[in-house]
Amino acid sequence: MIQREFDELGQLFFEIELIAVNGEIFPVNALLDTGSTEWLAINEQDLSAFEWPRVETRNVVSAMGETTFNTYLGKIRLDAQEYTIEVVAGFDLREVILGLPWLETRRLVVDRQQRILTLG
Repeated sequence: MIQREFDELGQLFFEIELIAVNGEIFPVNALLDTGSTEWLAINEQDLSAFEWPRVETRNVVSAMGETTFNTYLGKIRLDAQEYTIEVVAGFDLREVILGLPWLETRRLVVDRQQRILTLG
């Protein structure tokens, strides 16, 4: 179970680890975006360090409209568990984004009054 707090804007961030093909680990704060239908989205520029294999190019509907993203097979660690997932990458992404599919496998508890988040 991961416990975090809201940022100053009230956004939901969780720490995850991105795992490169060579095993190197990169801790990042990822924004939980329930409007994203992807497991993980990342800026295309940040991918070179991971050397994740490219799977395909496809159109994805986002809050910004329909966008073309490259898709990679990436490895992450969330709450001490490793996952191999599809990761979409584009140049317009400012944050690493955890999408809605995580809420199909995990329970999100939000206590705005106490400013505490739990994803477990």
